[in-house]
Amino acid sequence: MSHLFEPFPLRSITMRNRIGVSPMCQYSCHEGFANDWHMVHLGSRAVGGAGLVVVEATAVTPEGRITDRDLGLWSDAHIEPLARCVRFIREQGSVPGIQIAHAGRKASRKAPWFGDQELTVAEGRWTTIGPSPLAFSDSYPAPEAMSVEQIQLMVQAFAKTAERALAAGFQSLEVHAAHGYLLNSFLSPLSNLRQDAYGGSFDNRCRMLLETVRAVRGVWPESLPLSVRLSCSDWVEDGWTLEDSIALALLLKDEAVDIIDCSSGGVSAEARIPVGANYQVPFADAIRRRTGMATGAVGMITQSMQADAIIRSGQADLVFIAREFLRDPYWPLRAQKELHAKTEGLVPVQYARAFPRQH
Repeated sequence: MSHLFEPFPLRSITMRNRIGVSPMCQYSCHEGFANDWHMVHLGSRAVGGAGLVVVEATAVTPEGRITDRDLGLWSDAHIEPLARCVRFIREQGSVPGIQIAHAGRKASRKAPWFGDQELTVAEGRWTTIGPSPLAFSDSYPAPEAMSVEQIQLMVQAFAKTAERALAAGFQSLEVHAAHGYLLNSFLSPLSNLRQDAYGGSFDNRCRMLLETVRAVRGVWPESLPLSVRLSCSDWVEDGWTLEDSIALALLLKDEAVDIIDCSSGGVSAEARIPVGANYQVPFADAIRRRTGMATGAVGMITQSMQADAIIRSGQADLVFIAREFLRDPYWPLRAQKELHAKTEGLVPVQYARAFPRQH
């Protein structure tokens, strides 16, 4: 029996299987607005059978974008274009989720296919912010250290964006605290050298994320799941560790967070990450076992039996798939066949002629 295709109930929703589309930046917006590209990109993965479709990192302020082509939800005008995508995703039987984010000191960049470079003044470059005036690398400018007032305003920006996500009809919300972006940069001792209430000790470095999650949960209904994506290790000596992530997960559990989406890296350009199949799964496994929280495993998960084994062995509750979904939007339909899963209704009726009837 395939465990990958077991339903996953969480609060008031039930995902039809344990397959999630990981949030993947498309760098295809103008002024933060979703468009036809997002409709097709997200909609095709819902048609393809994913249980959860998570919209890419969505900026809570204009300056929170990684690039000038990032998706945003910092104004009410951004709601309806996303709501259009949400309606289609739900019609296909998938749960629509969204990741809300601020890029921090890694913002104000050009889209990847224009080179990993800072925007020029003519292109609309803006000043980046972070916990401390430390640049990510030599090719990035040093950010401005945030004041306490700026931190408090940013917490509210996340909450306002969560309200807009709810208005757009999303059923799952993820706070992005990974990959070296703003909230992650407060967590790591490599990027946070503050000496006030938001720096220094573990508790102080976690403060902004916990305040953000508390504010978000204050406007996000109790009936809907909330997740946090963490970089569970900086992969650098004296940086953030798995043990830190476990301790933080327990704090997040107290704030009514349901899922820890377990990624890693992104704070330091010097990190040497051992990328390979299942290389981040041990993070999801450890956090799940030691906190009792649901976890999502991500990173180089490409094969159906590989994904099924992660769920079957109890290493994670969900598998988040990224690049393999770019290669094959209908990956769950292929996995269903390979695993001989008996899930009814996963294949859209419009496509049924291409798939043999399952008994």
